[in-house]
Amino acid sequence: MFILLLAVLCFSLLCYTVNKLLSNGTSPNVAENKITTEKQQLPLPPGTMGWPYIGETFQLYSARDPKVFFNQKQKQYGPVFKTHILGCPCIMVSSPEAAKFVLVTKAHLFKPTFPASKERMLGPQAIFFQQGDYHMRLRRLVLRAFMPDAIRSSVPSVENIARNTLQSWEGRTVNTFQEMKTYAFNVALLSIFGKDEVSRIDELKQCYYTLEKGYNSMPINLPGTLFHKAMKARTRLGEIVGNIIYSRRERQRQKPGEAIGTDLLWSFLETKEGLTDAQIADNVIGVIFAARDTTASVLTWIVKFLGDNPSVLEAVIEEQEEIKREKEEAEEGKRTLEWADTKRMPMTCRVIHETMRVASILSFTFREAVEDVEYQGYLIPKGWKVLPLFRNIHHSPDLFPNPEKFDPSRFEMTPKPNSFMPFGNGTHSCPGNELAKLEMLVILHHLTTNYRWSTLQSENGIQFGPFVLPLNGLPMTFYRKTID
Repeated sequence: MFILLLAVLCFSLLCYTVNKLLSNGTSPNVAENKITTEKQQLPLPPGTMGWPYIGETFQLYSARDPKVFFNQKQKQYGPVFKTHILGCPCIMVSSPEAAKFVLVTKAHLFKPTFPASKERMLGPQAIFFQQGDYHMRLRRLVLRAFMPDAIRSSVPSVENIARNTLQSWEGRTVNTFQEMKTYAFNVALLSIFGKDEVSRIDELKQCYYTLEKGYNSMPINLPGTLFHKAMKARTRLGEIVGNIIYSRRERQRQKPGEAIGTDLLWSFLETKEGLTDAQIADNVIGVIFAARDTTASVLTWIVKFLGDNPSVLEAVIEEQEEIKREKEEAEEGKRTLEWADTKRMPMTCRVIHETMRVASILSFTFREAVEDVEYQGYLIPKGWKVLPLFRNIHHSPDLFPNPEKFDPSRFEMTPKPNSFMPFGNGTHSCPGNELAKLEMLVILHHLTTNYRWSTLQSENGIQFGPFVLPLNGLPMTFYRKTID
């Protein structure tokens, strides 16, 4: 397995190097050797760069857990250090203060950066790839659709999706992660399109599944490759979203007095800032990407941690059973969950927060310095990647004593500033975090009050690809609880 990983990695680095040579005729290490700026007298952060081209990528990927590689570097060089991975010279930052500097205080000096192939798949005008005024316009529109005032009315619909999802698992052995992805996908589509685009959703889903398979493939656009199939699916996805946009505009024209919805597509269409159809499509597809795997990963870990910690599970069940009893005693028509009910789940919220801390689904995020930057007497050269290491911060014993232990009681008190960043931080933090928490609370309410589950594997492994997950997506069997 390790030899196969090395072979794939070597091929990836070879493709990257060839691409760099063809695109600008220079070596990937030029940035390391040509630091000729007015700040050139400043030293680079301590650290090692490894082999030419390859850097220290093999050391990173040969570690059982990437955090092990970064921990070793941090212990040797401190919270800010340099390295060279995946063809890029990088500065790693692993303290709350340094992360705040990059993501908040001087965010305008560090742009989000993604592989060019990922931009092509999601759409170059998606919110993730933007800075400045256009980014802020998009962020306002997304927040308008995903803030509490907009999503509180969707609780019954999200609850219906959760019930149907769980019913489909009854008595079955399922891949928990894959099933949670389906749940998160359906909630995302509801939040983007509302409930009136059913006729096109099935084809949209199938195209997205094809696109998704190409996300981590080699960006070789030749017939028969995953990347080529993904790009064809992306073209069709743009057409489907374009047809939905056309239908919405026709509705507006034919029924100008109709009440405006609260879903994301209405937010995009009702803006006076004039987004093009292509801009809307890129951002719709981008939101699906952002809403799917991350939320599903957290939910998968929650299921595992609850199963591994019976006392915590019992406390969550007790909290949720109280809400369930009140609903059963309520008059007809008031027995579905409401927004106010989700605010009476403090124990469940602490479980979610502690899961996001321990699992740290996003181990780090990529930024790129847009100019030479000075930080604590060190030079961060223009063009270098800068990676705030969320996982290392979340697992720091100075911030979270006994950090590997799953202990939701930590969140009975507010964490120190910039020490807990499951949704990122600053202007590029996740604008959909309220929706993500809502869909987690809703499905956990029904899961803990109506079901029990058991794992089929004895090995407590972790896999990285690219999100942190229990081994094999956590195969589980779910059973409906019997009434005594």
